Amino acid sequence: MQLIEVNTNQGAETPENDLSQTIGFDFPPADLLEPEVAVELFELEDVSSEHFITSNTEPILLQDLSGRCIIPVFSKDNESTISHQEFINTVAEIGSAFFSGQRMLKPAIRVSHPIKGRVPEAMGRPVQFLQESDKTVYWERMAFMIEFPEISELINGNRLSLTIGGVRSYNLENLYSRKIEEHFKVFIGFKNLVCCNLCISTDGIKKEIRVKSLAELALEVYQLFADFKIERELNNLHQLGDYYLSEKQFAQLVGRSRMYQYLPPAQKKLIMPIPINDSQISSIAREYYQDKSFSRSANGDIDLWRLYNLFTGANKTSYIDTFLDRGAGCTNFIQSIGSHLESGTTSWYLS
Repeated sequence: MQLIEVNTNQGAETPENDLSQTIGFDFPPADLLEPEVAVELFELEDVSSEHFITSNTEPILLQDLSGRCIIPVFSKDNESTISHQEFINTVAEIGSAFFSGQRMLKPAIRVSHPIKGRVPEAMGRPVQFLQESDKTVYWERMAFMIEFPEISELINGNRLSLTIGGVRSYNLENLYSRKIEEHFKVFIGFKNLVCCNLCISTDGIKKEIRVKSLAELALEVYQLFADFKIERELNNLHQLGDYYLSEKQFAQLVGRSRMYQYLPPAQKKLIMPIPINDSQISSIAREYYQDKSFSRSANGDIDLWRLYNLFTGANKTSYIDTFLDRGAGCTNFIQSIGSHLESGTTSWYLS
């Protein structure tokens, strides 16, 4: 058991004006408002694994986000948006303070949907003659994760480490207006070191953060971390290894999952939705036979822990803007299957 107790006051209700005493530093920290200072947080030796999401994304370093990418503005008043690097630094600083004394790795960052431009001096210049200094870019969508490798637990033979992170999609902002609330998603959960799959539940995600400043964002991040119950989350993951599906039940699950989207709307409302798409369901069926770590047993059975990792592995091919929602959906879906198996009740997916 390697889990480290990090905060004896987790979940306690704290008046906003007492946050500084609870967190142990001035809240909000002054340097959260100065991104060029906050970037210096990452003078660390190791980097979180970048393979937590793959589809249509590419890795990028924090210094490249800070030094190479422009920052979009709200066009009517030229007010700056909260940049990707400011978002990352805010989550990292709150995480470092909340889990004080624990080793924190550099962020792994994935980006997609580049918005390209050029400097005025390159106006009219043919593309083949553009220099790197002529180009500008910002990334419409960004996801990142930061690991705490020493806050870990062994579950069903797999080492999991505590992980925090977030998602930002500029396509959710109306950049043609005046400055308004901006949208962010933040999560806390665990990463399976065997496969880099993220284990995220609805208790560990805030999908609709809307803020106007870094101070407001920092408060939302802190409250998520404070409300997250590490022991309860790990216990739920442990229990998945206690329940099994036969080969016939797995085949039934795959078939019903493919059928779900074609159900009449009235019937759909009565059934837990399948959180992934058809191509990802096909990937799960393939990996049931082929995955080196989570495939079926010799008699065709598969426990829910391995099934869960087939689901979270398939989710890594989701786009950035759907990644966290589908990840939490996978957790709910597999836990629902486990509840039916435990109680002996009938699930539509297995009937």
